[in-house]
Amino acid sequence: MTRMMTTLGLVLWLATGLVAGLAGPGRAQQPGDDIEATIGAQLEAFRADAFDEAFTFASPMIQGLFRTPDTFGEMVRNGYPMVWRPGTVRYLDLREEGGRLLQRVEITDARGALHLLEYEMVQLEGSWKINGVRLLKADGLSA
Repeated sequence: MTRMMTTLGLVLWLATGLVAGLAGPGRAQQPGDDIEATIGAQLEAFRADAFDEAFTFASPMIQGLFRTPDTFGEMVRNGYPMVWRPGTVRYLDLREEGGRLLQRVEITDARGALHLLEYEMVQLEGSWKINGVRLLKADGLSA
């Protein structure tokens, strides 16, 4: 009886793995949702002027570069006003390029202007961090 239960357990375990493999990559293997949640949480923190919280979503490299949440917040206010006060946010493609994971985001600012940004993401200790943001040319974007 014990041998039969062990065999049945092994068969079920193998079958579960086979079905999961046939179904394609699982959600746990798809970083898109977690990356969007990280970017979205940082945008919400900026909206609330919660620079301490927004700073926690930055990678250690970015934190080291700006040193304090206030310095980081000042840079965002002055250099990326559409990130500091975003209107609508739309997540576009997520891709890997040269070993880097890049998420494109379309942000409409408070005046209705469209901006295309590219977020470089890194995973550290199981959570996603923003390792840089680049403003791209937004040719062809429309509201």
